[in-house]
Amino acid sequence: NDAPLDFDLAKVMEQSRDNPVFYVQYAHARARSVLRLAEEQSPGIAQIKPDLHRLTDSGELALIKLMAGWPRLVESAAEAHEPHRIAFYLYDLAAAFHALWNRGKEDAGLRFLLTEDPALTSARLAMVRAMTVTIASGRGVCGVEPVEEMR
Repeated sequence: NDAPLDFDLAKVMEQSRDNPVFYVQYAHARARSVLRLAEEQSPGIAQIKPDLHRLTDSGELALIKLMAGWPRLVESAAEAHEPHRIAFYLYDLAAAFHALWNRGKEDAGLRFLLTEDPALTSARLAMVRAMTVTIASGRGVCGVEPVEEMR
């Protein structure tokens, strides 16, 4: 409350990684897009019980560990009266998701949707769904509605 605040309106309007609000919103919208595309390409894929043991990539495990820390982070941020922890966490979560997305562009075996491996796809979709729920929860704590898609 007693620290000066520099507000950069140009940065707030920017659609890049430098704008944390946009960056987190974009991660959520991108994940929702993956889920929609999965259902279009393979109707009912979401009904397959995911075998989460199939998630073995270091990026997948890092994202899962980050999501697992969400409940404790909310608790500790509240106890310490430090709401900025939530914003930083959401940015880190978005960065981990975007990193996974980008690795999938470079290595086809790391893509979220693998038509030749429905079991792995199901596990990855469960992870993506969990990420959207976590971001939506965090955005709700901050009082900002997550977007379903961006154009």
